[in-house]
Amino acid sequence: MKTCSSDMRRSALIILMINSFCAFSQIPHEVVYVVGCFENGTTEAVFEFDAEELLYVDFDRDEVVYTMPRFLTDDPSKLFENLNVFNNAKKNRNICLSIIKIYKLEENNPPEEMDPPESILYPSEEVQLGVENSLICFVNHFYPPEIKVSWTRNGRLVSEGQSLSRYYPNNDQTFHQFTTLTFTPKEGDIYSCTVEHLALDRPKTRSWVPDFSHPSLGPGVYCGVGLTVGLLGVAVGTFLMVKGCRGQ
Repeated sequence: MKTCSSDMRRSALIILMINSFCAFSQIPHEVVYVVGCFENGTTEAVFEFDAEELLYVDFDRDEVVYTMPRFLTDDPSKLFENLNVFNNAKKNRNICLSIIKIYKLEENNPPEEMDPPESILYPSEEVQLGVENSLICFVNHFYPPEIKVSWTRNGRLVSEGQSLSRYYPNNDQTFHQFTTLTFTPKEGDIYSCTVEHLALDRPKTRSWVPDFSHPSLGPGVYCGVGLTVGLLGVAVGTFLMVKGCRGQ
């Protein structure tokens, strides 16, 4: 048994197909049993043989009406006496009407659109071997707002040192959220942030490995900034001095 419809807002069909039905000959035939129902409550149940109607159920009069040619059999009901045609038609009518109700509810309350999260993982400060730091997992552009975030270190779940911010709305009606993990960098450690969300087919994981191969650029940067400011001060002083001399 399967269900189908040409317009789910208007009707539903329950179709039972019996292939290779050989009651009348050795040649394979097809018998189709159709139950159709509509929003206004009208229901039809029909048996067809090779696209020709054999019978239909009149639910208003609670009876089965046989339309097959009389020359085939004097009493058509005997061909269907083991199928409980009327009782099965009533059961299938109830199923069909229930399907209509379900589709109407889905139409009036369509499922809300979901947006999968994006995530990045980065340290909050310059990474130094053996110096405590924090990793930040920034999760953005997701809807609905419910997400689950978990941390691992070398493949093992980490339960301590975590913190999770509240949800923050974006201008596009999605949300973003921060989660942090306090850690002490060591050689060879691998940290991962895994995000689970309804819009994801599977959890999304970002990994981070501390890199101690490059020396710190902090002092050089600060020195460069200081030198630039100093030279700028000298230039401004010289300009004012020259302007003052010309003014005299």
